[in-house]
Amino acid sequence: MLSSLFTEGATDIQLKELLICITASLILGMLVAFIHMYRNIYTKNFVITLAVLPVLVQSVIMLVNGNLGTGVAVLGAFSLIRFRSVAGGSREITSIFWSMGIGLATGMGYVSYITVFSVIVAAFLLVIYRTNFADQNSAERELKITISEDLDYPELFNDIFEEFAYSYHLDTVRTTTMGSLYELRYILLLKDQKQEKNLIDTIRIRNGNLPVVLGKVATNRDEL
Repeated sequence: MLSSLFTEGATDIQLKELLICITASLILGMLVAFIHMYRNIYTKNFVITLAVLPVLVQSVIMLVNGNLGTGVAVLGAFSLIRFRSVAGGSREITSIFWSMGIGLATGMGYVSYITVFSVIVAAFLLVIYRTNFADQNSAERELKITISEDLDYPELFNDIFEEFAYSYHLDTVRTTTMGSLYELRYILLLKDQKQEKNLIDTIRIRNGNLPVVLGKVATNRDEL
């Protein structure tokens, strides 16, 4: 059932077998595109690429057909594309790898195998995305606190941070408003994101209701 459509050692591909492989690549490519769009930020061009990539990889694999020299040339072409591409996030890389895997399988005639595999993976990903699996209550945050110049800041907020954060450290200090105020920048690992408002309110009591800014730390988005 999960064997290849092609006869072992055969060099010719029948039209019927070719059409079956192309149809499977297009359908499974659309499946990958749909799963990538589900609860995700995406661009139209990238989704179209995911849908068409399997049939393109399939055509290349069919052309190689056991030729070592051609295989090395194809490897070089894929490497060139890789190094000229912008690095994506983990979900983008997963979708691209999945699409290429479909193309490799259909190019070798393993249509039944890759169909079963893709359906199982798609169902698994849908379940994962719909549940709270791997959600985090803790979060890294950047905290900017403005204080008056007469306050001794080194350990001014330590007791508050110990209550709301697993870890914290003072990153930068700078003066503002002609030196009459200090702006302290901390990096915190919060215990619970839902307590952000309580943290800000507690700090406002300590710093005399001067500005407090709490935001995400600038990092590369969702990269491996």
